[in-house]
Amino acid sequence: MHKSRLAAVVLDCPGDDFERDAAFWGEALGWPAQPLRDGQDPRYRDLNTPADFPKLLLQQVDHPPRAHLDIETDDIEAEVKRLEGLGAKRVAQVRTWWVMEAPSGHRFCVVRPQRDNFDAQAKTWP
Repeated sequence: MHKSRLAAVVLDCPGDDFERDAAFWGEALGWPAQPLRDGQDPRYRDLNTPADFPKLLLQQVDHPPRAHLDIETDDIEAEVKRLEGLGAKRVAQVRTWWVMEAPSGHRFCVVRPQRDNFDAQAKTWP
């Protein structure tokens, strides 16, 4: 078992398979993707983050993917393997962390814990 959590904001998802991209990020972070509360704009998904976590939105766009996330974890290799199981790919190891690529094309990093309250707020994975 290990722990991890998001430390960051809005991901622009290009392409026609927005539902796949939203499903990947929802599963990767453990927060189901859902339409915005007003339900008015189908180009957005709100990942249901806890109140004391950063908000994360997905937006379907007509340009290349943009944004950068760091996922902090107490076991980098276990977290990288979990994310690979969801469709992510390893890009490069940099010092003590991995640069990864999601099915949506977004690059992100899997890093050691960055904030003091990591243990209290991180999600535990089997």
